[in-house]
Formats: sequence, structure tokens, C-alpha cells
Amino acid sequence: MRTLIKKIGLLFSLSLFVIFTTQAQNATSWKVDNAHTSINFSINHFFSAVTGKFTKFDGQVNFDPNNLGASAVEFTIPVSSVNTEDAKRDKDLVSNSFFDAKKYPNMTFKSTKFEKKSGSDYVVYGKLTIRDVTKDVALPFKVLGEMDHPMMKNVTIMGLALNTKINRNDYGVGTGNWAATAVVGDEVAININIELNRKK
Repeated sequence: MRTLIKKIGLLFSLSLFVIFTTQAQNATSWKVDNAHTSINFSINHFFSAVTGKFTKFDGQVNFDPNNLGASAVEFTIPVSSVNTEDAKRDKDLVSNSFFDAKKYPNMTFKSTKFEKKSGSDYVVYGKLTIRDVTKDVALPFKVLGEMDHPMMKNVTIMGLALNTKINRNDYGVGTGNWAATAVVGDEVAININIELNRKK
């Protein structure tokens, strides 16, 4: 009897392994088109907004609206690529008062699950790490569309747009006097536009 139970348990475990492996294999793999992807942010300086972007990033995207359980995304952004079109301000941002790029060169995001809200609206949950702080975040995004590439044969493209806000002080970005919010606000608006492509 024990042998039979062990065999049934083994078969059940193997079945789960096959199911999850198949799901992972079926998740659509996309290439991030860096030339048509932008990672932008905005934060208040006194009353007016200062905008900037990160010019370097690397992303791995497996996304299938019909197989969210197998979908996954990872992004790495070198903080030294920050660009606010002001050299002095950019130098301050990579210093140890803010991002401390020498000690913490990258910010990262790694998904844990996807959820469909309605229509083309989704949420990706995951771990966001900035400096030495990692927090669970929920990032809403919209699928803007999917189509055959008009200039590349057998290539499909997809557009995504993500808009959210984070608190810089939650991640220790802004130490000493800069932790106060009288000059630099604490809320950072993030706007990310991503163009993906894949071969059919």
C-alpha cells in the first residue's frame, strides 16, 4: 500500500513539473527595442517638476496575455545613465547623497506575478531594488497594441505603457539634508514606454 501511495505521489509530482515546464516554454519571449523604449521620471523641485530619464537599461520579457502564470520580466538600469540635461545635477544624483552609483551601480526589478485588471490593463507585481533596499511593488501597465511589423518580415511588435509613482525616501535616495522634502519632493512619477518585438 505504501509503495502504491509513493508511486501515485511521484506521478503527481512529475505531472506538476511537466505542466509548469510547459507553461514556461509557452510564455512568449520578446526582445526589448532599446531605440524605441524610454524610462522617464519626474520629481518636484520646490513647486516645478524636473524631468529626467535613464538612457541605459537591459530587459528580459516573457509576456503572454493568455498565459500570465508563465509570464516574467526582469529589468536592470545602470543609475549612472541618469540624464536630466544638467551636468551638475546629474553628478549630484549619482553621488552618495542620492543613488550612490559607485556602491550601488544598478537598480533592478524582477517580477513575481502578473494580473489582468480589465481590457488591456494589467498589473505586474515584483521586487524593486534601489540602492540597498528591496520592496514589493505593484506596477500597472497597459498593452497599447500588437501587430505585424510593417517593415520587417515575420516580426511582431507590441507596445506597453507603464505609469506609476514611488517614494524616493522609501529607498534612501536622498540622504542627509536631501532627505527633507522642502526642496526636492519625495514622490517620483515614473513613465515607461516599451516597444517589444519577436519573430513569428
